[in-house]
Amino acid sequence: MTETLPPRPRSRSIYLLPNLFTTGGLFAGFFAIIAASQGRYEAACVAIFVAAILDGIDGRVARLTNTQSEFGVQYDSLADLVSFGMAPALVMYHWALVELKLDGLTAGRIGWLAAFLYAACAALRLARFNSQVAQVDKRWFIGLASPAAAGLMASFVWTCHDLGLTGEELRYAAVAVSVVAGLLMVSRLRYNSFKGSGSGPKAERVPFFALLIAVAVLIALWIDPPKTLLVAASLYALSGPVFWFKRRRIVTMETPQ
Repeated sequence: MTETLPPRPRSRSIYLLPNLFTTGGLFAGFFAIIAASQGRYEAACVAIFVAAILDGIDGRVARLTNTQSEFGVQYDSLADLVSFGMAPALVMYHWALVELKLDGLTAGRIGWLAAFLYAACAALRLARFNSQVAQVDKRWFIGLASPAAAGLMASFVWTCHDLGLTGEELRYAAVAVSVVAGLLMVSRLRYNSFKGSGSGPKAERVPFFALLIAVAVLIALWIDPPKTLLVAASLYALSGPVFWFKRRRIVTMETPQ
């Protein structure tokens, strides 16, 4: 009689290459927190943008090499929470929000609460994205993506620091940027993901004019990185409310009176 062999234990191995990029992004986010605590705000902001670049690479590497895994998805989300949730919140806090204590105890609490609100909204945004990833149109993000929100926070700090403006002078503007960026992440506004609606290579196609815009942005980045990033991040953040208003206006005009 043939003996039944026990089932082979499930492999616990993970794919190295995409998770290596994710680890790099996590390291960049952690470095941004350390740099901000030491007053090195330019280095902290650059590190957040490095994390954003690595975050964009790891998913594409996983798809191109067919090494997607549930482990990679969860690890990427945890790394994003550090790099695009905690790091921007703490960079903004150390640069400006902590200075609200100069206006009294209540104002000081508003400062760290604004930083916490941003971090909490980033966590909620990532959790919602993970739970709805198979249900939404890939052409759109529901709510401002956490890397874009982090880019808005980091480019604001970087530009102001580069211009010689202090966090103490702009502490209330910092509160506004933190709160708005956080609320946009958990909003129901739609943002263009710059992806196709199909699967496979077609999903990565973009219109031709997007290439021209990318070239123009690269040239501007070479000339003045912080201001270019701030303008790009601000325009993208505003695109959600603008498209929502245009859709509402079209619907109102088409509705019979």
